[in-house]
Amino acid sequence: MDRVRISNLTKYYGTTLVLDDVNLSVAEHEVVCLIGASGSGKSTLLRCVNKLVPFDHGTIELDGVSIEDEQFRNSNELHKRVGIVFQAFNLFPHMNVLDNVTLAPRKVHGVSRKESEANARRLLDLFGMSEFAAAFPEQLSGGQQQRVAIIRTMATNPDVLMLDEITAALDPELIGGVLRIIKDLAAQGMTMMIVTHEMGFAREVADRVCFLEDGRILEEGPPAQLFSTPEHPRTQQFLQRIIEAGRL
Repeated sequence: MDRVRISNLTKYYGTTLVLDDVNLSVAEHEVVCLIGASGSGKSTLLRCVNKLVPFDHGTIELDGVSIEDEQFRNSNELHKRVGIVFQAFNLFPHMNVLDNVTLAPRKVHGVSRKESEANARRLLDLFGMSEFAAAFPEQLSGGQQQRVAIIRTMATNPDVLMLDEITAALDPELIGGVLRIIKDLAAQGMTMMIVTHEMGFAREVADRVCFLEDGRILEEGPPAQLFSTPEHPRTQQFLQRIIEAGRL
């Protein structure tokens, strides 16, 4: 069974069509990267899966159950299972790292402070951030803040992790460290949907790459195939520009 199944998904912002009859499935342990120009609908697609924005037509299922089902009526129930990390770190500036990471498990998921802190410290250690447990966001670099944002999402033990351009706000020298963490999560079998402009990273980590244009998936396939021998003319044009810019 697919972990995530998106069928005939259509989304408008006013009169602007943002997602146009999108169909996509993501199997358990699969990593799917979404690529395409800005404004092609990639980030909106993630937000629809997590019910952060409503959609107009179609269905989204998690393990065969519609996200509109009664069990997901309270969005917190969905957010327990589908975590999302944005390019903006969105850490609470008045809380230290440990409190940022344990807040959702304690307040939303009802985990005890002792258990949530033990899990948080395990994750901080795993991501090389244990020494910063008492630090506040302003004391961290951009790369460190992004790692904390990922750890905070992982602390809820999601079934699906969605990443939306998480390196976009980072200095180039910090990107590599964050991408290595995502590669490690992929190697551990985390199911992921990733929006990225880092084509080399997508080629290395993805099981499947989807190219979006004007709210539609024009082409998808294994990275070796899509990046080497794309079939759709628009995919070819997009990747040629990426190659010319030295990004692939």
